[in-house]
Amino acid sequence: MKHLLLTLSLLATTTFAADPVKHVEAAEAAKIIAEGKVVIVDVRTADEFKSGHIQGAKNIDISSDDFEARLAKLDKNQPTLVHCQAGGRSTRALKTFEKLGFTQVIHLDGGFGGWADAGKPVEK
Repeated sequence: MKHLLLTLSLLATTTFAADPVKHVEAAEAAKIIAEGKVVIVDVRTADEFKSGHIQGAKNIDISSDDFEARLAKLDKNQPTLVHCQAGGRSTRALKTFEKLGFTQVIHLDGGFGGWADAGKPVEK
């Protein structure tokens, strides 16, 4: 019985631990970007990036062989906003940000598509 209670309490602690990533929609992301203190990482392909992106974003393609190495060159203590087109690839990328020790990761839920649909500025 003691083992069961211990296991359940450990499971609850693990399952309900706070998400180290802040999740935001386009409107809140725009406010954060306007403050000028965030690095924007677009994990889409180069072709997707060229067709339109958030001003000031760095394109680091999650499918590239050097994805982790390129992320590792960024300041891990600076707030970093990450996104892809709809949220799938950038959600997968969160594990790499965590592995590399990034301390302030912000995920744009809805991705670039949500950003554009909200009427936020797009650079080409």
